[in-house]
Amino acid sequence: MTVAVRVIPCLDVDAGRVVKGVKFADLRDAGDPVELARRYDAEGADEVTFLDVSASSGNRETTYDVVRRTAEEVFVPLTVGGGVRSAEDVDRLLRAGADKVGVNTAAIARPELVAEIAERFGSQVLVLSVDARRVVDGPPTPSGYEVTTHGGRQGTGIDAVAWAKRAVELGAGEVLLNSMDADGTTAGFDLEMLADVRREIAVPLIASGGAGTPEHFVAAAQAGADALLAASVFHFGVLTVGQVKAALRAAGVVVR
Repeated sequence: MTVAVRVIPCLDVDAGRVVKGVKFADLRDAGDPVELARRYDAEGADEVTFLDVSASSGNRETTYDVVRRTAEEVFVPLTVGGGVRSAEDVDRLLRAGADKVGVNTAAIARPELVAEIAERFGSQVLVLSVDARRVVDGPPTPSGYEVTTHGGRQGTGIDAVAWAKRAVELGAGEVLLNSMDADGTTAGFDLEMLADVRREIAVPLIASGGAGTPEHFVAAAQAGADALLAASVFHFGVLTVGQVKAALRAAGVVVR
C-alpha cells in the first residue's frame, strides 16, 4: 500500500507570535499561531508543526499555552519542538495537547535522550529535527553536510546523514530534515541532501527549507520525502495547502 505524502505548515513561534525570516534571520511577524493553525486545518493540512524559536525558559509557559489553545481548535496532529531538553519536557507537551515532539540540540548534546524518550513514550512520538548545511568552511564530513545549532549559525562538525541514521537506531520515529542553506529562500528544497538521507533511514522523512512553488513540493516528494513542510509560502498567502496537494496529485503523488 502506498502511504500518502503529508503536507505540513510550520509555525515558528516566538513569544506567542508566528515569525518567519530567511535562514533564521530578519524575522517578521506572520500572525497568531492559533488562528493560522485553524486556517491550515480548514485548508486540509495533514499536520501542523510548532517550533519555539526562542525556546528560553521564560518563554516556555507561553508555548504550553499556545499548544493548549491550538489543540482545542484543530483536529490534525500537532508536532511541537524547540527547547525540549528532557523526557519531562516531552511529558508536559503531550499533556498540553501535542501529538509528537521534536528534539534537536539536546539530542546532539546527549544522544541517549532519544532512546529515553522513545522508550518512555514510543518512537511514534519522537521527531528528530536536523538543521543541516553543506560544509564550506572547516573539516569536511563524509556526506558533505553537517549538523548545525543555534538556527544554523553554529556548526558542530557532526555528519548530518550519519546523525540521522544513528538517531533512528536510537528510537527516533521520524526525521525532520531542514536545509539551513535553503531555509526561507523559496528557491526549492535541497533534493540532493534529501536523497542522501533517504538512502540511510527507513522511517518517515520530512523535507523542510526552501519551498517556493508547487513544483518544489513535487520534486521533494519524488526525491523520497514522506512529508513536506513549509512556512512562509503558506503564511504570506503565496500558496495554499490545497494548491500544493493539487500539484502533487497531478504529478501522480498520493496525498490525503
